[in-house]
Amino acid sequence: MSFSIVVKVKKISEKIGRSIPFPRYATTGSAGMDLPACLDEPLAVPPGGRVKIPTGIAIEIPFRHIVGLVFPRSGLASKHGISLANAVGVIDSDYKGEIIIAIYNQSEREYLINPGERIAQLAFLPVYEATMELVDELGETSRGTGGFGSTGKI
Repeated sequence: MSFSIVVKVKKISEKIGRSIPFPRYATTGSAGMDLPACLDEPLAVPPGGRVKIPTGIAIEIPFRHIVGLVFPRSGLASKHGISLANAVGVIDSDYKGEIIIAIYNQSEREYLINPGERIAQLAFLPVYEATMELVDELGETSRGTGGFGSTGKI
């Protein structure tokens, strides 16, 4: 069984495919494709700082019921405190502009982003359009209204 779509890619920068790698899956089991930083020179992100990093590409998602989600790279987050300023980036099917990655340095040390460095990952997921229905009561569950740790630890 194959789950695949064709996503058209427009190069915003001529560096893509030359000095900056084209986005790709790192392994056959990768859920997201790596997005490299399309920079001319290294960029320092100070502790607590936020920067916008261009990817050099724009995409065309083929159906309105698909979303592109930009996630942090776990290695950058766990080793260096580098994450996304908006937690998860959303690329709607009707957005045709360059993909820009908003990076946040949560660490106490400056981090240097190099040209071509893999800074985020892009996954494509289905989207359901919901119709909100106002009701007086919701169905019962064993959890009920318990939240924020109500299910316990481990």
